[in-house]
Amino acid sequence: MRQERLTGYYWGMTESMPPAPLAELAWRELLFQHTEGLAAAFARGPVTGYCGFDPTASSLHVGNLIPVMGLVHLQRAGHRPIALVGGGTGMIGDPSGRSSERTLQTLETIGENAIAIRGQLARFLDFDGPNGAKLLNNAEWLTSLSLLEFLRDTGKHFSINYMLAKDSVKSRLEDGISFTEFSYMLLQAHDFLELHRREGVTLQLGGSDQWGNITAGLELIRKTDGAEAHALTFPLITNANGSKFGKSEAGAIWLDAARTSPYQFYQFWMGADDRDVSRFLRFFTLLERDVIEALDAAVRTAPEKREAQRALALDVTTRVHGADAARVAREVSALLFEKADAQTLSDGALEALRSEIPFAVYAPPADSPVAGEGFDIYECLTALGIAASRGAAKRLLEQGGVSVNGAKLGAADRMIAPTALLRGRYLLIKKGARDFGLIAAAD
Repeated sequence: MRQERLTGYYWGMTESMPPAPLAELAWRELLFQHTEGLAAAFARGPVTGYCGFDPTASSLHVGNLIPVMGLVHLQRAGHRPIALVGGGTGMIGDPSGRSSERTLQTLETIGENAIAIRGQLARFLDFDGPNGAKLLNNAEWLTSLSLLEFLRDTGKHFSINYMLAKDSVKSRLEDGISFTEFSYMLLQAHDFLELHRREGVTLQLGGSDQWGNITAGLELIRKTDGAEAHALTFPLITNANGSKFGKSEAGAIWLDAARTSPYQFYQFWMGADDRDVSRFLRFFTLLERDVIEALDAAVRTAPEKREAQRALALDVTTRVHGADAARVAREVSALLFEKADAQTLSDGALEALRSEIPFAVYAPPADSPVAGEGFDIYECLTALGIAASRGAAKRLLEQGGVSVNGAKLGAADRMIAPTALLRGRYLLIKKGARDFGLIAAAD
């Protein structure tokens, strides 16, 4: 089976250019390879394509955004996207890109995860209209599929030699692969056939490591229904320094705000390397080409301003968490890293800071010699852990190393009047250039 591999930009449309969405995916460097004839299929009219998502967690993570954006571009070009949650296959696990067996999940857990994932996909895909997206769960047909039926109708079309030749299997042979995971390829092929019959699906999208599994589905559709189907894959993304994309020191970057806060999500994108940010703007945003090219130029001429990173972070955070959460995340980031004025912080930003920097609720002790005079900065610094003791706190003030709500303190500024509180409640304390803490007045 022939395939076309496309790795360069398409800077301008010509008569030989493939129709959207191939051209759009190509200039955004999202197109790795596709089957011959896919461009013609797009040109003939609307195509229904699907991509599978692993439901073994209750949230997608940023590593899932490449196939999600692939479905977005498919829909924007007038075609119909289907997101397939692997409720059935998720109980087994795809061996592609893995060196060990997955932990198996229960159907109940996978069903709950699927509901959460649909809500996240709705931030990207339109589920209404003539080419509205659809979310399906392969547990609907796989859990009722008998072994004999599967072997008779699907297994007979594939030789062991064919399956052993696939990279996802070959990479595991030395260390061992269970029959369970070895069977995954056939289950995915069965999904493609099932979707072809149920929904008229003729295209499967996925990462480049999925090529073998996807083409198995093409073979099954051809052999059983005599129909044409296609494959399209995206490149696997790594950072310019060779590290795995989508990881931070704290682990995976999730789309669920309870797992990764909007601020942490925003800051992940703000931290993009100058060598990566132009690619990421193409991959993960829908910004127009001229806007992205202008930001490319800004990276080259004034990288210290981080305009491209700011545009990337704001766009993706807005998409995933909404405009209000993105605005708050931008405020918090500007305060912590860009010396923004603490007096301008919104209520939402102050609330968000409680989870991002050391935080304490403080009431002056009744037996304090300065009780009733306001907030004792010695007590505040020790409550936050910024100073190890009252003596250390005193020395910090004497050295001029402390500011409160943006105002630098001196040795004599031990007491902070209640009138100085931000929003009538907060003291934002900073030691040096980067160490922050937040005090809230007790109710």
